Formats: sequence, structure tokens, C-alpha cells
Amino acid sequence: MPRTSFGRSALTVRLAARNLLRQRRRAALALGIVCGGVIAYLLAGGFIEWVFQSMRHGAIYSQLGHVQITRPGYFREGLGDPYKYLLPRDTGVVTKDGVQGVRTVAPRLAFSGLISLGDVTVSFLGEGIDPVLEAPITEGIIVAAGQDLTAGGPQSVMLGEGLAEQLGATPGDTVVLLSTPADGGLNAVELTVAGLFATASKAFDDSALRVPIDVARNLMRVDGATSWAVLLERTEATDDFVERLRTRLSPADFEIFPWSDLADFYNKTVELFSRQVGAVRFLIALIVILSISNTLSMAVIERTGEIGTAMALGIRRRGILGLFLGEGILLGLFGGVLGLVLGITLAAVLSAIGIPMPPPPGMGRGYIGEIIVTPALALDAFLLAFMATLIASVFPAWKASRMNIVDALRHQR
Repeated sequence: MPRTSFGRSALTVRLAARNLLRQRRRAALALGIVCGGVIAYLLAGGFIEWVFQSMRHGAIYSQLGHVQITRPGYFREGLGDPYKYLLPRDTGVVTKDGVQGVRTVAPRLAFSGLISLGDVTVSFLGEGIDPVLEAPITEGIIVAAGQDLTAGGPQSVMLGEGLAEQLGATPGDTVVLLSTPADGGLNAVELTVAGLFATASKAFDDSALRVPIDVARNLMRVDGATSWAVLLERTEATDDFVERLRTRLSPADFEIFPWSDLADFYNKTVELFSRQVGAVRFLIALIVILSISNTLSMAVIERTGEIGTAMALGIRRRGILGLFLGEGILLGLFGGVLGLVLGITLAAVLSAIGIPMPPPPGMGRGYIGEIIVTPALALDAFLLAFMATLIASVFPAWKASRMNIVDALRHQR
């Protein structure tokens, strides 16, 4: 018998593998349970990961950008009188020191009022934008009909799908915007509908419109912008960019928000779905633990005579303990690896086919879902299988190692 610790461990692994192969049907069942648990966790977690990534992309590339810059207090107190919190026209202060990784800095001017088409008049929430600077931030906005503002001309407007439906407007129609300027009174402008847009938020589409920022400035008789939207090259660089910007810009003049601080719906969804994934993880671990524990307990009962013989020949209790723990560890290792291979393959196939999903609450249209298996998720799934089988094997292994030699030798005689 090998004397080294490594040699004893290798012998224990070989014996554990032989014991599993002796009971092929039972081992295959246990392996299938572990493998199935890993696959289920990968598919559920991978779909949730895709939901997170899609929502994050939608929040950044349809509304928020990576960073929002405003005057201090604008988001807390500026809804009543936004023009007390105007930023200057020039956005160069954001990139004046040669900041790297910035794709665009787009000024925005928020305003509201009434929009009319024929005899129909409804209220709206408007946003004046620079179509060229804003273009990279609008990748997540769907142009449902017509064209965007870059092709619509200086006297054009884009309407949210829901707002256009209320008005009965289509691309090419002429609408009138009526609003109260910053200096009081009334002001109106006549615009041509360039197109209709749709975002991930149906409530937003039901009341929103976008116009060139010069149109909004003339309508409201102001100069400047209520916010600057900054789009970066990489989402991962957001926090570092915000910290550098906060140290460079005076907090008395500018307030800087990462997109995650403003995406309330996204944050609540992540919190809810993360709890659900945690519940799935717990249930899968519980099923694996109970199944593997039952399998190994049956093996202990069937091999009671062998255990007694081994202990009579001088095998110590810790050797018996290690043998059954080794069987559980092998089931976890092989089940985890096989589950990863099958789960990743199945996720790729389902993603290639696409998963048709109905419109969720708050959205106006369905979508095609995918499953994204990240390295972190794959590692989590493997550790789930390994740790669950290890925990499941502890009690049967301890029970086997505590047997009385005489009683074990008399078993079934």
C-alpha cells in the first residue's frame, strides 16, 4: 500500500471510482440528477443574465447614456422649474483635459406642453436633442415608422408610438406644439412628423416626443441645456469616469450621476430576479443533496459486510470516511463537468433558435430571448454541483465509518 499522502489519496480515488462503476445504474441516476441540476441552473441563470444585459443596454442606449450631468438639485427639485438649472451650451468642460474613452457628450433640453393634430390635443413630455451628437445614444431606440431626426430636417419631430396613436399621427403629418416659455406667456411651433419611435418603456412612449434642441430652445426661449448625456466606449469604465469627473468638476456647479443611479426600474428588476435565482439555486442544491445522500446511504447499507471486512483487515475509520466522501466528490466533479458541457451546448442552441417572449408589463411589444452563460455563472453552477454532492456524502460517509466491526460482519448472515 502506498505510504505517501498522495499515494493514499490516489488509491482512495481509484477505489471510489470502482465502487461507483459496480453500481452503474445507481451511479448513472445520481450523475443524471447532478447533471440535470447544473443544466437547469445554467438555463435559468443564463436567461436572467440575458434579461439583465438587455435591460442595461436599453437603459443606456435609449434614454440615459452612461453618465448624466446636471446642475445640483435638478433631479430632486427641477421638475417644477427646470430652467433655473440650465447648463451652458458648450459641453467642452467634460472633455477639455483630454479625457479618453468618451464617445459623445449630448446636450438635452427637457420641456412639456400640448401637441395638436387637427381637433385632437394631448399633453406631452418633450426633449430637445442634438440629432448628430445623440445618435450613438439612441441605438436602443426602435424607429417604428418614418425616419429619425438626423434625416428629418431642422423643423421635424419624432413621436413616441403611444403618443402618435393618441393623436392619430403618421410620418409626414404636421403637428403644433404649444408650451409656456421660461419667461411666461405662450409660444407655439409647427413641425413635421419625421417618424415614430419605441423604447423598452411603453409609459415613456405614450407621452414622449423629441425635437432638435434648437427648436426646443426657441420654443422655450432659453439657451443651454437641462442635462448632458455622456456615452462612453465601455460600460465597465462608468464608475471610474464618474469619480474622475467628480474630482475635476466643482460640485457647486455640476452634479454627476452614473446611469445605474437613475435606472430605478432596472435596479428593482435586478434585485427581484437575483432573489429568484437564489431560490432556484437553493431548490436545486436541496434536490441534489437529498438524492445523492439517499444514493450513498443505500450503498452503505448494501456494502455493510464489505465495510466490516475492510475494517477487520485494518482499514481505519477515516479511510472508510474518505472512501465514501470520494464517491460523492467524483459524482460532483463528473456531474458538474458533464452538466456544464451539456448546459452550455443547449444554451447556445436555444439562443441560435431564439426564445419568443410575450410583451412583459410596461412594454408594448414582445422580444426574442436568449441565454447567456457567463464564466461567473458557469463557475457558480459547477460549485453548486460539487458542494451539494460533497455535503450530501458527509452523513452516509460518517455513518459508514462509525459502524461496529462485529455488527457489520454479521450483517445479512
